Parts: sequence; C-alpha cells; structure tokens
Amino acid sequence: MMTRRRLSLSAAAAPMLAAIAGVAVLALMDAFMKGAALATGAYSAAVFRSLVGASIALPIWLARGATWPGPDVLRLHLLRGGVSAIMALSFFYSLTKLPIAEAIAISFMAPLLALYLAHLFLGEVIRRAAIAGSVLGLIGTIVIVGGKIGSQQVDRDLLLGLAAISFSTMLYAANFVIMRKQSQVALPLEVATFHSGVGGAVLLLAAPWFLVLPAPDVLVDIACAGALTVAGAILLAWTFARAEAQTLVPLEYTGFLWAALFGWLFFAERVTPATSAGTVLIVIGCWLATRPVADSAAGPGSSPPIP
Repeated sequence: MMTRRRLSLSAAAAPMLAAIAGVAVLALMDAFMKGAALATGAYSAAVFRSLVGASIALPIWLARGATWPGPDVLRLHLLRGGVSAIMALSFFYSLTKLPIAEAIAISFMAPLLALYLAHLFLGEVIRRAAIAGSVLGLIGTIVIVGGKIGSQQVDRDLLLGLAAISFSTMLYAANFVIMRKQSQVALPLEVATFHSGVGGAVLLLAAPWFLVLPAPDVLVDIACAGALTVAGAILLAWTFARAEAQTLVPLEYTGFLWAALFGWLFFAERVTPATSAGTVLIVIGCWLATRPVADSAAGPGSSPPIP
C-alpha cells in the first residue's frame, strides 16, 4: 500500500519537475543567446539559433512519420512562425541592453495582455479578476521600470532595451493566442519544427543587409541555445500532456529565479529589490487573472510559447 502511494506521488510530481526543468532549460538558453547576441548581434544570433533548432527538430519529425499540414493549419504555422521570429529578435536584442532577470520579469506581462487579445480575437469573456490582475501586473511593471530608471542614468541603451522588451512582450501575448489555436490542430513536434523553420526563414529575408557569420566559439554558444530550445519545447509539451494547465502554469514563473541565477553566473548581474518586488506583483496578477473558475480548460498562458 505504501509502495503504491509512493509511486502515485512520484507520478504526480513528475510533470511538475519536468515543467521546472523545461523552464530552467529555456532560461539557460537565454543566457547563451545573450552572450551570442553581445558578440555577434541579436539578428545573426537569432537566425542561426532558428536554423539549429530546425535542423534538430525536422529529422525527428520526419522519423516520426510526418505528414504535411493542410492549408488552414499551415497558415497558423506561418503566422506563428512570423510573429515568433520578430518576438525572439526583439527579446534577444533587449537582453543586450538589460539584465536577463529584468527582461524575463517584464515579459511576464504577456499572459495578462493575452487575455485581452483572446477577448478581441477569440470572443473570450474577461472576468473581473482578470482586470484586477492586469492592474496589479501593470503596477509591477511600473515598479521594475521605475526602479531601473531610478538606479542608473537614463541613456539611449536603457530606453532601447525597455522599448524592445515591451514590443517583444506584446508579440509574446499574441503568440499565446495563436498557439492556443495551433495546439488544437497540430502535434507538438510538428509545431516545434515549423516554429523554428518558419522563424528562421522569415529572419533570413534580411540576411543580405544584417547577417554576420559568428566566430566559431559563438557558433558553439548558438548551437547550445538551439539544442536547449528544442529540449525545452519537448519537456514542456510532455509536461502539458500529463498534467492540468492550472497546476503547471504558475511554475513558469520560476523562470525569474533561473534567469537571476544564470544572469549572475554568466554576466555577474545583480537583481535589484525593485525588480524582485515588481516580479512578485506581476506573478500575483497573472495568478489572479488566469486561474480557472470551474474547469481546467486551457486558456491563454496554458502552454508557454518558446521564444
């Protein structure tokens, strides 16, 4: 009886542990990408990361009996791939101007923004708790940005970093809505393959003007980031197939802790009290806004998009 209970507890804990591992893997990817973006530019780093991710995911998808998606599904893949490409580029650019933990903290506003986009495009009803959570999240973001501006000289780099992460967060919210529709018609491995492939193809359109071949050591960092992107996507897909979204979504916010750790280890970045306080407000706001009322039907924020 005791052995059976232990096995049951272990099975219940496995998805949560996998979710935390997936978030940690993606935070580590951000650290590798920050180093690569600082060395060779955010654009070139983003292009090669997408190509590495596609080269890893595509053979696996083909080996698993891939079938070409229909026109409607393909349109969703193209739409999300295009949005994700610009979202990732602006996010990685923001990492060259801001500490990783601060960029991650501000991006936590995405699930709140996604609620309003879901109302506009999917007809979902916005509850009072969602409005209250949005206000709390906005206050948290103001605390982080205010602390950042108050703790250092306001210069062009700071303003560019804040503008880039704000733009990326809006696209991140749109990505939530697109991914919700996409996840209903395509399997995770197909989604991961088109996500990287389409994103890389979109970014390559600007290659004649902006692409720079990274140095060999930077290419190694980008290859690690590409592999970590695929690993994180697989971990999260496995996780969300085995546990309720309402149980797993809050674990996404452990990303702030991982970002703070890797930012300190890789770049000696310090987390300010204002960033910590603002993150707490945003997380509470997201919890208020996205917790389910009656059932556990997945809504915006139920499956974190991969940058």
